[in-house]
Amino acid sequence: MPLSTLAGAPVFDRDGFTFRPLAVPSRGSTELAIWSLELAPGAQSEPHQMDREEVFVVLDGEVSASLAGEEVLAGPGDAIIVPAHATLRLRNASAQAPATVTAVTSAGMKATVGGATFPPPWAQ
Repeated sequence: MPLSTLAGAPVFDRDGFTFRPLAVPSRGSTELAIWSLELAPGAQSEPHQMDREEVFVVLDGEVSASLAGEEVLAGPGDAIIVPAHATLRLRNASAQAPATVTAVTSAGMKATVGGATFPPPWAQ
C-alpha cells in the first residue's frame, strides 16, 4: 500500500498526546515506523525509554525534551535525536498552543515506561 493518509490513520490518545501512525507495519511499512504526534498545551510525557533510536521533527510549536538529564528546546524545523535506551521526557513548552511533531524510529520498537516494557500500539 503506497499511500498512508493522516486522515485515515487510527488515533491513539495518551495523557495529552495524540498519536496518528503514518508508516508502521499495520499500514504497510516494514523497516520504519513514522507517526504524527500532537502535544496538547502543557502536555508532558512520563519519563520513558525506547529500545531503538527515535527522532522527533518539530512541525509547529515548541517542544521541550529532557534527554538523559539534558534539557533542549526545539522549534519548527528542529530535530530531537534520542539514542536507544536514553531516558526521555517530552513536553509542549506552551501552555496555550498545541505542538505537532513527526516521530521516526524503526519498526518493532519497544518502549519502557514505569518498569513495563511494551510495543506502543501506534508503532505497530
